[in-house]
This record gives sequence, structure tokens and C-alpha cells, in this order.
Amino acid sequence: MIFLGGFLVCAGLVGAALYFQYVMKLDPCPLCIFQRIFVIVTGLVLLAGALRIPGYIGRRIYGGLTVLAACLGAGVAGRHVWIENLPFDQQPGCGYSLQDMLETFPLLKTLKLVLTGSGGCGEVTWSFLSLSMAGWTLLFFLGFVGLGLLLIFFPFGRR
Repeated sequence: MIFLGGFLVCAGLVGAALYFQYVMKLDPCPLCIFQRIFVIVTGLVLLAGALRIPGYIGRRIYGGLTVLAACLGAGVAGRHVWIENLPFDQQPGCGYSLQDMLETFPLLKTLKLVLTGSGGCGEVTWSFLSLSMAGWTLLFFLGFVGLGLLLIFFPFGRR
């Protein structure tokens, strides 16, 4: 049930991202897209755990994979929050869209450009309780890290 619950939270986050993109017409920046990818990866790890119903060791392995995916996502989300909180004159300027970068540059250069925050990543277009989407995503990733650590250190079940 823990794996399934985590997967459903990830599915809800992706659903919310699609709602913001297609209903509210808020185009995602490259960092937003990478965060979405890490939410999907985290969700797939949790779904695999839910479908496989792993034993004691398996829960620890899936927990470790959850921590890895969520830490990577938290790193991207943390970078995004940092960029959003820079003074306006220090924020990276708008650049290529992710699609244009992938078509124009090699993959490693595209990754470097994305992580420097090109594409207007400093603009906050939506917030709730004073947190931007990137801030909320960071909190969810930290929750997934906690869930993964719980699965590693308290794997619930017989050995």
C-alpha cells in the first residue's frame, strides 16, 4: 500500500502539471520539465514496487531507487527555487525552449543550459501559500526521500 500510495501522489503531481500546462496555459520552463521527468521516474519506481510486492530486501532496493530518483529531482527543484529567489537583475535571461536546445545542441550542453536556468526559469507564474510550483515540487521530492528512507531502514515485513 505504501508503494501504491506514493505512485498515486506522483500521478497526481503529473496530472496537476498537465492541468497547469494545458488548462491554465502556463508553459513549463526546461527546469519544470526535468522536475516532471523525475516525478515520473519516482512514480515508476514506486509503481514497480506496488506491482511486484517485494520482500524484505526488495523493499530496501526499491526504497534506495526511490531515494535516488527523489534526490535528483530535489536537486533540480532546489536549483529552480534558488533561481526564482535571485534578484531580478541576476536571474538568467530567457533562452531557447527545451525542444530547441535538444535540436540545436549536444545533450550535455543542453543539460548544462537547462541547469543554469535558461528559458525564464526565474519567473514565478503561480504560487500557493507563498510557495511556487518549484517550491511545492521540492517539498514533495523531500517527502519521497523520506518515504524511500523509511522503506530502507524500516522495510515492513519478514526477513
